[in-house]
Amino acid sequence: MSETPRRYFPVSWDEMHRDARALSWRLADKGRWTGIVAVARGGLVPAQIVARELELRLIDTICVSSYDHQRQRMPEVLKSVSGTGAGWLIVDDLVDTGQTGRVVREMLPEAHFATVYAKPAGRPVVDTFVTEVSQDTWILFPWDQQPQFVQPIIALRNE
Repeated sequence: MSETPRRYFPVSWDEMHRDARALSWRLADKGRWTGIVAVARGGLVPAQIVARELELRLIDTICVSSYDHQRQRMPEVLKSVSGTGAGWLIVDDLVDTGQTGRVVREMLPEAHFATVYAKPAGRPVVDTFVTEVSQDTWILFPWDQQPQFVQPIIALRNE
C-alpha cells in the first residue's frame, strides 16, 4: 500500500460475489477469452466467479507475493506462466500501487488485465475494473475477516 491506511472498506462475501459478477458483465462484451490467469492468492475467488459467469474452463495461476498483512514489499514471483497472454484474461482482486500488476503485465503483455477494485496509483496498469477506492483505503476482503464487535464511528473519533 502506498500510504498508511486511514480508511477501511470491508467487503462481504455477497459483495465480492456481486462485484465479481459486475466485472464479468463488463468482460463479456470485450470478446471471447481462451481462459483465465488468476493472480494468486487474492485473484482466486473473483477469477472463479468470472470463469463461471463467462463459462471458461481453462484456468491457470500466476503466484506473486507482495504483501505481509498491511505492508507492501517488492513482489516475488513464486509461479509464472509461459506465453504472451494473447486471448487470455488476467483476474485479480485489487490493483493498489500497480507494483504487482506491472510484474504480471511483463509476463503476459498481450493479456487483458481485469480487477474488481482499483486504486488511483494502480489504475493505469489494468484494462477493466469495477470499483475505484481511494489510495489511503485498506480493503478488508471477506477471507481476511471474522465477525466481531466494532466501536461506533464517533467513539473512534474521540480516541
